[in-house]
Amino acid sequence: MEMQTEQYECAIIGGGLSGLCLAIQLAGQERSVIVFEKGRYPFHKVCGEYISMESYGFLHTLGFPFEKAGIPMISKLGISSESGFMLNQNLKSGGFGISRFLLDHELSLRARQLGVVIMEECRVNDVKQEGKAYFLQTTQGTFMAKVVCGSYGKYAPQYINEPKSGGDNNYIGVKYHIKTDFPADRIELHNFKDGYCGISKVEGDKYCLCYLTTSRNLQENGKDIRQMEEHVLFKNPFLRKYFLNSEFLYKQPLVISNVHFQKKQTVLNGVLLLGDAAGTITPLCGNGMSMGMRASKLLAVEIVRYLQNQQSAAELAANYKREWDRAFKNRITAGYYLQNLFGKKVTTDLALRFLHNAPALTDKLIGLTHGPAF
Repeated sequence: MEMQTEQYECAIIGGGLSGLCLAIQLAGQERSVIVFEKGRYPFHKVCGEYISMESYGFLHTLGFPFEKAGIPMISKLGISSESGFMLNQNLKSGGFGISRFLLDHELSLRARQLGVVIMEECRVNDVKQEGKAYFLQTTQGTFMAKVVCGSYGKYAPQYINEPKSGGDNNYIGVKYHIKTDFPADRIELHNFKDGYCGISKVEGDKYCLCYLTTSRNLQENGKDIRQMEEHVLFKNPFLRKYFLNSEFLYKQPLVISNVHFQKKQTVLNGVLLLGDAAGTITPLCGNGMSMGMRASKLLAVEIVRYLQNQQSAAELAANYKREWDRAFKNRITAGYYLQNLFGKKVTTDLALRFLHNAPALTDKLIGLTHGPAF
């Protein structure tokens, strides 16, 4: 099989957040890494763009330039029901806001600084294993690696042969960047029929307005996003105010469709998975960005042990799965239960009014969705 002269210890399919974090950690231990990214930095992604403080120190260790980013620190939470009731609570653990446009771009620069090879506008078409080596056939040639990781996001490429999703609802995600009158230290979640919308500040004078809902809501409104917003989201008075009294910075929103929330697998066809590739996590689990970054740290440890001949490939996969489950299983379970309280007119309103009179319980529930620092 023809291949490039260059051979790598680790190849990463997808240059999103978890893939870049993994690449930086491996390169920091003088491992040769190549990343294949179908886009070109910087670019936007559909994302709530709120990160819990559990990741702050980790990003510092990777060399993220917080001092020049000018990001807002977030310490207050508001959750509204469709009827207009608002639950207010302090976020004890807190978080910060940053756009994926800035975050992924800065991490890509840091990765390159450490010697990571990043192939932009490059798609991987196939991965084949021969003995202990993997051959990646791409739009820019064929490459060889000892370990292959998948950080390709919510949609698995055909060669992964991912089992078909079954049972759960099909969702869409919609994101805008806006300018509006809103506290910089606050994040809000606003419920509407079969969905909810978050708003919080990112760097500069921008705010992220991002919502999740079922594809059924869109289909029932003629597949017209603007019509769906007016007919469904505007029934929440807070959302109506933000949509009608904000400056929208995109001509069109960013949209993703056919999203399913479930744990998938941590390895498929020999490819080690992390981030959304290992499971598109319901937003109320505590934020997929922190979970993706933490998974990269877990996986980096196991990959280095494998490359140092301290464990076999089978042990690498088994140990990573065990650590992934240990880190996220309870958090994901809590998120699924909380998810059932949201997007329902009566249930959500009753739950928020009850939690308003039980601040200690509210703190405990929030704590279930924010992990420890890592």
